[in-house]
Amino acid sequence: MSEIAATSAVVAAIGIVRSHGARGGVGRRRGSGVHAVRGVSLDVKAGEIHGLVGQSGAGKSTLARVLALLERPDAGEVRYGGERVDNLAAALLRQRRRTAQIVFQDPGTALDPLQRVRAIVEEPLIVHGLHEGAGRRRRIDELLAAVGLASDDEFLGRYPRELSGGERQRLAIARALACEPRALILDEPVSALDVSIRGQVLNVLVELRERLGLAMLLVAHDLALVGEVCDRVSVMLAGRIVEAGAAAAVLGSPLHPHTRFLVDSSLGAGSGHESEAAHRDADGAEAAACPSLRSCERAADDCRDEPELRQHHPGHWVACYFPEDR
Repeated sequence: MSEIAATSAVVAAIGIVRSHGARGGVGRRRGSGVHAVRGVSLDVKAGEIHGLVGQSGAGKSTLARVLALLERPDAGEVRYGGERVDNLAAALLRQRRRTAQIVFQDPGTALDPLQRVRAIVEEPLIVHGLHEGAGRRRRIDELLAAVGLASDDEFLGRYPRELSGGERQRLAIARALACEPRALILDEPVSALDVSIRGQVLNVLVELRERLGLAMLLVAHDLALVGEVCDRVSVMLAGRIVEAGAAAAVLGSPLHPHTRFLVDSSLGAGSGHESEAAHRDADGAEAAACPSLRSCERAADDCRDEPELRQHHPGHWVACYFPEDR
């Protein structure tokens, strides 16, 4: 990713490294342990949905939490609108967090079960000093309307347990919007919902993107969903981006063997062998090698040195010595 892209993007990661602590963590050094994210760079621009895909354990959720400033990176930079924000002091960090808000996978655990709907939406307004008196009530009404929820007294008095799964997730989105962010980081926002209501929540997100010009990072494992709503896609494997570009190109003509495996699996054509091998490599076997070394039919001696992400076609990047066009 170029420095120009990082500067113009609403949210950008530059060379992010983030480790999970090793067992027996007394006295361990910061950055020791399992590398969940290894040198990842990506950007999300205003008015676009950038999909982040990969298998469980690839590092997607860790990267999302770092970009939302819920975790600090061990190395690299997080930038909002070109400004580095991961190294700010606590007071400034709190202000900048308004720029990018995160929506988690399970609204049932993300929402305070002891708060009513009104308090859940109102709390960010109070914390950040946004709106007063009657203006605050109008803002609550606007936020709930924006996600397709009622704002009458009866609904405002409900607890999360009294809402459906779709209503809870839309409420979580309304709470995120209360801070007037420029970006939403969506960590599997519909995977915990029934199929019948996933489309409703996705439609809300697409409408918000179009109406407010929001930048959105969509973490997902459902490639059909990603292909339907995303403008660009980045594919993660073993903590790194192995392929990135326009959604139609990456999913329609994948260059990396792991991307091809994910696409084939989504179509019911995957064998499952690549999945097991990828996880063995990610656990540390031949850590300096390409993470698809054991599973790729085109692997060669060169692949024992992990390839860098390079542009293979204009706007289409891949970390592979032998990318294969279909």
